[in-house]
Amino acid sequence: MKNFSPLDFAAYLDEALPAETMAAIEDALRQDPQLAAQLAEIIARRDAGVHSLGDIWRRHRLSCPTRQQLGSQLLGILSDEESAYIIFHIDVIGCRFCRANFDDLKAQQAQTAAAEQISARRRKYFQSSAGHLRTSKR
Repeated sequence: MKNFSPLDFAAYLDEALPAETMAAIEDALRQDPQLAAQLAEIIARRDAGVHSLGDIWRRHRLSCPTRQQLGSQLLGILSDEESAYIIFHIDVIGCRFCRANFDDLKAQQAQTAAAEQISARRRKYFQSSAGHLRTSKR
C-alpha cells in the first residue's frame, strides 16, 4: 500500500487527481482507519478555514489554462511554449477539469465542422439544380 501525503489527500478532496490515484486513495481509506483519521483532520482544518497558499492555488486552479487558451490550442495558434504547457498540463499532470474542457471544445469543433459540410453540400445541390427547377405561375 502506498503512503499518501496530506497534499495527496487535499488533491483527493478537490478531485484533482487522475482516476487511478483517486481509486487507490479510496481503497486505502477503506482498509486503513489511520488514513481515514488523517483525512478527517484535513477536512476539519478546511472547515475551520485554515488554508495554505498551495491549497488556495490548487482550489482556484490558478495553473489551469483558460477555455480560450484550450480553444486556441485546438486551432493551433499558440506559441510553442504555451502549446507545450497545455499538453503537459493535460497529458502529464492529468488535470481532469482541463481534459473535460478540452474534450468538450473538440466535440464542439467537430459538430461545427459537420454542420458546415452539410450546409456546403446543400448549397452545392441547390446551385447544381437551380436551372432545372420550375417556377410556378399563378
